Amino acid sequence: MDARGPEWLSEEGGSDGPPPIPSATVVVLRPGGGGAQVLLLRRHADLAFHGGAWVFPGGRVEEGESAGEAAVREAYEESGVALDAGALAPFARWITPRGRPRRFTTEFFVTELARDTPLQVDGREIVEARYWSPAEALAARAAGALTLPPPTFVTLSRLVAEGSLLARAFEEILPRPVAVRGGVCALYPGDAGYQGARIDAEGPRHRAWLLDDGWRYERRLEENREAP
Repeated sequence: MDARGPEWLSEEGGSDGPPPIPSATVVVLRPGGGGAQVLLLRRHADLAFHGGAWVFPGGRVEEGESAGEAAVREAYEESGVALDAGALAPFARWITPRGRPRRFTTEFFVTELARDTPLQVDGREIVEARYWSPAEALAARAAGALTLPPPTFVTLSRLVAEGSLLARAFEEILPRPVAVRGGVCALYPGDAGYQGARIDAEGPRHRAWLLDDGWRYERRLEENREAP
């Protein structure tokens, strides 16, 4: 059920393409019975960009507003959740690969709700909203029950593995997709094969295998290695 659009499936193009559009998104967490839960929104199936996918609240940064202000505005417009811009913590910036017809540079924030806020979708871009445990959302994607864009998949995978999105320094991620049998291997900065787009390079790993028979996120960077 994964909507494999040209924004991430094909190999990196030869030209930069259009300049990236500034945008922002926010990972909204709340306490749950088995740990933190994350807010995900389902986009209308007719939308050209990730139609039908489950995403974090977010959208374009309008003229005159900061990325944090855009994240707060979009979260309220799309889901009815009122956030405090001062409580947003930046943890990543994702940039659409070069050569795509539509590119974004998206600031990723994370925040925790002090109390529950009723969810109310806009009914146009967003048709459903609910809180998931990160592991539950990944299991649903693996079972074909929902679609996740790769940055959402990677972010949820980090939450499952690390329990936090702030355990490391701020990251800027410009994916380098490499076509492989059955799908794509997306290489990220820090991977040994990133510069040369070589999936067989030995060394640190920071990549996502986006294959027809399953997705898998690998993160084994130098700072994670134990001394012999």
